[in-house]
Amino acid sequence: MKLLKQLFWVSLTLGILLGVVELFLYDVVKIDWVSFMEIQPSYRPMEDPLPPPSRSIPIEGAIAIPGMGAPENPTLADQASVTRGAELYAINCQMCHGQAADGNGSVAPFLIQFKPANLTSAVVQSKSDGSLFLTITNGVDGRMPALNENLTVAERWDVVNFLRTLKKAE
Repeated sequence: MKLLKQLFWVSLTLGILLGVVELFLYDVVKIDWVSFMEIQPSYRPMEDPLPPPSRSIPIEGAIAIPGMGAPENPTLADQASVTRGAELYAINCQMCHGQAADGNGSVAPFLIQFKPANLTSAVVQSKSDGSLFLTITNGVDGRMPALNENLTVAERWDVVNFLRTLKKAE
């Protein structure tokens, strides 16, 4: 019993001394602790998105069937759709394509290799609604990100309807 009591006091004294020594060495000896956030793989937004599982159908239904061409615009281009499209354009597209959709947005000067498209140009306006929809959905490799994760199918059609009003402002 006496031996256990002595062992306890010796351990306690050594523990306190070790604690005091560690306090003085805290700023002298830097120990690099493992941070699991540093060693795990990280991805930037929209970098290498996982493809959808094979034979899966989006919850909104199939937007386009491969090999069947561009889809038809199911959304009536009424004032409500164009207004929603203008709001969505201002949020998702204006930073690159600009307020006037001429490709001179606030981000455009920083895009050195490829400038954003002028959406009022005859080339863009001559494309079908389905082609514009697929471009918004899938993006353009190395030039424009796909917006299928940002906008629902109905919202993308609203943006297409808004883009159709731009040819009048040309």
